[in-house]
Amino acid sequence: QGFKDNLHAVFCLAENAVGPCATRPDDIHVLYSGKTVEINNTDAEGRLILADGVAYACKDLGADIILDMATLTGAQGIATGKYHAAVLTNNEEWEKACVKAGRNCGDLIHPLVYCPELHFSEFTSAVADMKNSVADRDNTPSSCAGLFIASHIGFDWPGVWVHVDIAAPVHAGERATGYGVALLLSLFGGASEDPLLNMVSPLGCNGDSPTEDMERDSKRRRLV
Repeated sequence: QGFKDNLHAVFCLAENAVGPCATRPDDIHVLYSGKTVEINNTDAEGRLILADGVAYACKDLGADIILDMATLTGAQGIATGKYHAAVLTNNEEWEKACVKAGRNCGDLIHPLVYCPELHFSEFTSAVADMKNSVADRDNTPSSCAGLFIASHIGFDWPGVWVHVDIAAPVHAGERATGYGVALLLSLFGGASEDPLLNMVSPLGCNGDSPTEDMERDSKRRRLV
């Protein structure tokens, strides 16, 4: 699509079959970030490899912008419905850009509450840095699940982190919708040489501000 920036796609995949090496309740894992995780819910397994994925993007790829996208929580369909995905981000401008990109391309998306100082305590563990699932499932579990992932790059990380939970809109009945492809093309289209993507993207050419149309910076953005 004519992207000139340093763009990586990291696929966080793992076998999910029962076996002698399967994760058990009360296991403690050391993740790629170096943080320890106490397993209190073996069904909250996808976030473990997503956490490794964002840590890899940060530590090994040196990304300036990290976007993770997954069918992470059933609660997403309750929080934002079956037509809108959910976005959680440490950057208000990128939150607005995601919503606008969704409207431009048809892959609708709506913000979740980002408040790690109040919500990350749901993962408190007496024996590890965190648990892998919340203590209170009535306290914005979709937001909390995203915060679990963000904690492995750090809440004080200076880059842009965007989490997109697409659990509900990826399917209509038993059929896949293909949700997410158009959203990413629209969101990052300003970094493309494709005039159509430039037109639908809410971001400027350098990805710094969705409200300013600036020339590409000499430093290439590294997008994941």
